[in-house]
This record gives sequence, structure tokens and C-alpha cells, in this order.
Amino acid sequence: MAQVLEFKLPDLGEGLTEAVIVTWLVQVGEVVAIDQPVVEVETAKAMVEVPCPYGGVVTARFGEEGTELPVGAPLLTVAVGEATTVPEAEGSGNVLVGYGTGTPPARRRRIRNAAPDRANSTADRSAVTTKAPPTAHARVPAPHPVTESPVPVISPLVRRLARDNGLDLRQLEGSGPEGLILRADVEDALRAHAARVTARTAPEPVGTRTPLKGIRGAVADKLSRSRREIPDATCWVDADATELMRARTAMNAAAGPKISLLALLARICTAALARHPELNSYVDVEAREIVRLDHVHLGFAAQTDRGLVVPVVKDAHTRDAEALTAEFARLTEAAHAGSLTPAELTGGTFTLNNYGVFGVDGSTPIINHPEAAMLGVGRIVPKPWVHEGELAIRQVVQLSLTFDHRVCDGGTAGGFLRYVADCVENPAVLLRTL
Repeated sequence: MAQVLEFKLPDLGEGLTEAVIVTWLVQVGEVVAIDQPVVEVETAKAMVEVPCPYGGVVTARFGEEGTELPVGAPLLTVAVGEATTVPEAEGSGNVLVGYGTGTPPARRRRIRNAAPDRANSTADRSAVTTKAPPTAHARVPAPHPVTESPVPVISPLVRRLARDNGLDLRQLEGSGPEGLILRADVEDALRAHAARVTARTAPEPVGTRTPLKGIRGAVADKLSRSRREIPDATCWVDADATELMRARTAMNAAAGPKISLLALLARICTAALARHPELNSYVDVEAREIVRLDHVHLGFAAQTDRGLVVPVVKDAHTRDAEALTAEFARLTEAAHAGSLTPAELTGGTFTLNNYGVFGVDGSTPIINHPEAAMLGVGRIVPKPWVHEGELAIRQVVQLSLTFDHRVCDGGTAGGFLRYVADCVENPAVLLRTL
């Protein structure tokens, strides 16, 4: 006789207490294998697929896509026993806290039975919470279903945003590569619809509400905490980056991997932190102590379709420019794919923010709590500059440092920033201090 087992949302690590259901990967009535991913969830750190530790037939799912569940809440139930035919798994390759060991198995093809329609599943209807109907002006009328080729959408967040607002993605033309529909395309369509509704029905403006949860919520909480707890100050300086750019060109002219500008700036940062370790620290508020760290885990800001994330290069002070270039490239690719792990997004001790990629000269960064400082780098552009006593056109960059005034005073912060600027203007300074 089959036994019905309940699978609860597991502890995903890093102190995470809840997750949002993004995409169900199985339906009620479907046969699943041990360790088969059954749902994709979004935490405050990353998107992850959750594997089920049981093999059998799915009898119920708990929560619609878009529902936020706490750790320990039921996800689904599985009927296991002699009456259930389930593929054998050689080992658990999907390790989450609390279960899963062994070598990773080959990717399994999902086995589907003739599953009942989602709308007709009694278990589904009883297991989810009914959402309140949206107001008339907040949703786009859904057209009649049509049968066409798959909609060019990769991100499940884009699908969810469209679904939550009743928008048919088939009606959109994507602005991404090969017609890929991006989040911006959906948001533009929703704004256009809201404007049309406003013009027809109401004199007052109508906006689109976006819940502050997932990555956006985590960023909002962290930035608010930083401004609330850290008495920050900012200093900045313009620097002539001509020689640094020439040095990079010369390095990349030789055989071997190319060196990125971000890697050279990171190498300068780690050298500056070795001379001014006060900025590689954090404040233990409860103990009223400044904790100075003996390693540099360098965070860097990366803008993605899902929002701003800060991947962390562990032990950046031990890596040369070539190794830093490779690690920056790996983490950036993972950030855009949404596959960064919680460990790759936490533990930073100092952050490097290259906002020059957005075409701006300066900024006053918000410190990545609980770190003590962040170095900002603007765009490098030709400007008039006095060089060797004469006016010349040079490659100029603005550098800014935001620091926690509890860990040091302006003299230390200014010394750090001046050393960074000296290395940018004359890379030989860095070679002399290595």
C-alpha cells in the first residue's frame, strides 16, 4: 500500500527564512524520481531548483507560483510504496541542507503521466491560497488563448510579472537578442496599458505596484540598514588614467589571457587595503568593537535583469591580475544567468563599484553593510589635463571612496584614496609596493 509523505521547504542555508515559488517543475499525478527538481524558488540571494528526497507520485502541491513560503512549510506530498513505479537514482547530486549525498547523476528526463489539468486538480485547489481579485485598472485584459510557437522568454521572473498583471506575452515584441522578451519590455507594456486606462477612466494617475521581496527586497533592506546604522562620509579625486590604460594595452598585446580593467583596479584595491587595513573591517555594534580582517573578500557590483547583485571574489588579495580577470568573468556570467549561490553573494569585506560602465563620472556609493568602505570608479574619458607642465588631452577618471567614519578618520580615508589614484596615474607605484 502506498504511503503519502510530505516534503517541506528545506533550509536553503545562509540564514534564509523564506522563498518565493517561481516555477513548478512537476504537476499533480506526475511520477518523480528521488532527487528530481520539483520546483524553482527565488530567495533573497539567488534562484535555486529544489530537489525532492522522495520518489513516487505527486498527490498535492502547496502554493501557487508567486507565493512566498517560510522554511519548513509544506511544498508537496508524494505517494510512495509498492504501487508506485519510480526510476532508481544512483545518488544525490542535488545537495541542500539536511539531505542529498553522493556523486551527481546524469540529468534525468522528467517522466510525466497523464496528469489532470491544473484547474481540475482538487488537491491543487485545496492546497493554495486564493488571491484577491485585482482592480480593473491594474490588470491587462487577457486575450483568447491561441496556439503559436513558444514565446521567446527565458526569465521565469518575466513570465511571472506578465502573468500577475494579466499580460499575454504573445502580443509583445522583445527588444533582446533574437526577439527575446526582457523585463523592460513587460514593464513598458504595463505602463502603456496603465496610461490608456487612466485616459479612459480616471483623472488621477495610476501606477504599477511591485512587491519589495526577493532580491529587490533584500537590496532595499540592506541599503536602508546601511544608511540607518553607518555614519558614512565620501571623498573623491580626479586621476589621470592614461598610463594605466597604456599598461593594460601592453599587457594584452602579449600572448596569453587578456586582462580586464576591473582586475587591475581590484589589484590596486588589495594593495591599498594592505597599506590601510582600517578600511578592511567592520563594526561589531553589540560588543562596541572594530573587527579588522586579515583577508580581502572583494565584492563588485553587477547589474542584471533581476536587479543589482554583489558577487564576492574570495581571497582577492592572493590573486594576480589574470586570476582576478577569470574570476570576475565567471561570477559576472553566473550573475546574469541567475545561478549565483548564496555563498558567492555573501562574506564580502570591501566592495569595488565600477559605475563608469553606465556612462557617469561620479557617485556617492552606499556602503555594503556591514563593510567599512566602498571604492567607486567613474568612466574614463579624454579631458584637458596639465601634464608635465603643459596642457594636454589625457584619459581622466573620477575616484570616490565612501567610508564608515567609525573605523577611521579622513586622514586614513584620504591616504587610501590618494594611494589608489597614484597607482592609477603611475602603475609603477604598485610594482614598487608588491
